[in-house]
Amino acid sequence: MRIVIAEDDPLLREGLALLLRAEGLDVVATAGTPDEALVAIDVHKPDVAILDVRMPPTHTDEGIVAAVEARRRRPDLAVLVLSAYVEQSFATELLGGGVNGLGYLLKERVGRVEEFLHALRRVAAGGTAIDSEVVAQLFTRSRQDTRLERLSPRERDVLALMAEGLGNSAIAEKLVVTDGAVHKHIRNIFAKLDLSPTDQVDRRVAAVLRYLEDLRRLA
Repeated sequence: MRIVIAEDDPLLREGLALLLRAEGLDVVATAGTPDEALVAIDVHKPDVAILDVRMPPTHTDEGIVAAVEARRRRPDLAVLVLSAYVEQSFATELLGGGVNGLGYLLKERVGRVEEFLHALRRVAAGGTAIDSEVVAQLFTRSRQDTRLERLSPRERDVLALMAEGLGNSAIAEKLVVTDGAVHKHIRNIFAKLDLSPTDQVDRRVAAVLRYLEDLRRLA
């Protein structure tokens, strides 16, 4: 796995590079600005780009803008975005163009090495990894939305784990229920979010995006 890291904090940037190299991963370049990151991605053609959300010069959304641009140039590029805080509009902007090979994690997850590496590998394999805390906080902010209120607490738990990229068996293990129960909850989620089985989309992905789009309308 070839990786480019874009992070303006040199200690975190180099620490992350050391961590990944110690795991046998190939960090081909590091960058401190979005422009440097895009150049590195163009030159080194990595499998995954890890980008901080807040980067110079304004420290607002430069990392998200760079991620979106990188995906425009290379649609097959996996992108894992790191943020110190839950930033709703940035999450929906990033995911709005499609979620295959995309992740959004809080920086504190980097310290949980196995969890972070699992998310990185999932994203590199074309999956989705949305931080559980991101999903939990976005759910809390969405209470006024009637469509989301249709979901039961357990269905919300299941959707949160779907957003993290877990499959049915992993969700069942996490919630200590049967695979059949998870399948039933997911079927209910699809129905309550008005996702038809005839839709020409991945309904698991669409369920997460529908939820995030509802949040963006409320923002």
